[in-house]
Amino acid sequence: MSEMISTTNLTKVYGETCVVDKVNLSVKQGDIFGFLGLNGAGKTTTIRMLLGMITPTSGQCYLQGQRVGAGNTDTWRDVGYIVETPYSYPDLTVKENLEIVRQLRGIQEKSCVHWIIKKLKLEDYASKKAKHLSLGNAQRLGIAKAMMHKPKILILDEPTNGLDPAGIVEVRQLLMDLAKNSGVTVLVSSHKLDEISRITTNIGIIHEGKLIKEIDGKQLESQLKKSLIIDGRDRLAIKSILSKTGYKVYTQDKSTTGELFPLQIQNEDAVNNPEKIATLLVNAGHPPTLLKIEKEDLEMYFLRTIKERGGDVK
Repeated sequence: MSEMISTTNLTKVYGETCVVDKVNLSVKQGDIFGFLGLNGAGKTTTIRMLLGMITPTSGQCYLQGQRVGAGNTDTWRDVGYIVETPYSYPDLTVKENLEIVRQLRGIQEKSCVHWIIKKLKLEDYASKKAKHLSLGNAQRLGIAKAMMHKPKILILDEPTNGLDPAGIVEVRQLLMDLAKNSGVTVLVSSHKLDEISRITTNIGIIHEGKLIKEIDGKQLESQLKKSLIIDGRDRLAIKSILSKTGYKVYTQDKSTTGELFPLQIQNEDAVNNPEKIATLLVNAGHPPTLLKIEKEDLEMYFLRTIKERGGDVK
């Protein structure tokens, strides 16, 4: 598959602050690339450079193999985008806003306005002024404008902001359909790992301007840590038994009430064979009252990845 989006040592410095630091991205045709990072990590700045809205301090951006630059406006002909807030003309209706975009894009086929309204389920709001739309429907209108010319590349900055759960699912399915059935390449930024992980083929995590990790979306599940959670009437005795047997036992922090949380083992053998732990404790006269496998959620994985790379999670 051909490379549709790429950057080479992309860097942006404001004064003495390096906002994006030598970022190298590569997104192939039909991929959905999840660009993840905390607020302020450098996601939007990277996207703005890809779209030619700001000039890199150093490094290059490429779309469909063409270098992004002020003198090459054809670069963005096949690109649809949302950057932060999707702005519209507030006193014009949804349909009028889309008609203006159609004309600006030079789209001859007038029926595309009806098509995109139906595609984004905006039929009930077609005659409503943009300023009266809910945050979620304003976001839908923004996505409609980005998709109206049927671009080969979609670059979306936090596209599900303001959408209700049903709307989030619809956008997710829409992006997956575009990538799978139309070969559209999607770069979608977010700070919500759980949502992004459901649709992406590849994920890149950016923190303090640096791309600290890239992972195949299919491998994400295997990266999540699993723990065996154990409790019993005498936690100290249980911890002693397990420690003497060679298991590393973690005592979790106290709760806000001062109560200790259950014990935890991350040993792979224990996680995969909890019955061994149960037998061990029963034979030692301290049967467990709780024995369960707990998997790290995606949010914790995201934060752990940042901390492991020396990042400060604020």
